[in-house]
Amino acid sequence: MSSERQPEAQRPSGHRDWWTTKWVVPVFSVLLGLVEWVAFAVGGDARAGAIGFFITAAFGALLLLGGRSESIRGMRGDGRDERWAMIDLRATALAGFAVIAAVIVGFIVEVGHGRSGQPYVWLGALAGVTYLIGLLIGRWRT
Repeated sequence: MSSERQPEAQRPSGHRDWWTTKWVVPVFSVLLGLVEWVAFAVGGDARAGAIGFFITAAFGALLLLGGRSESIRGMRGDGRDERWAMIDLRATALAGFAVIAAVIVGFIVEVGHGRSGQPYVWLGALAGVTYLIGLLIGRWRT
């Protein structure tokens, strides 16, 4: 048996990849909330960590119990198709643009106050290098 991934048409009927089940994002939300809670507790503010955990876990519960709503299933992952892949790609690009704009503004404000611009320099460099790598990989694959 080959270790390569089988094309979807050749998979046994009813088989789905584990990351397309309705449980992945809700479980990840709870785990992320727990990590957040621990980080706040280590920093001396367990109450804020508990609030963050419950907000994150509530989001996961909303996705898990959201039923058959197309929007919920698209965010959860078990209702994905080509249309949802494009919606996700556009939303990710918009979020990336917003974060990069905030990094640039943060850098300018820091430098304007006579500081070094850290950590915005590193975040901007990471974004730029990642973008260039993505361009090269995209160009190489086409």
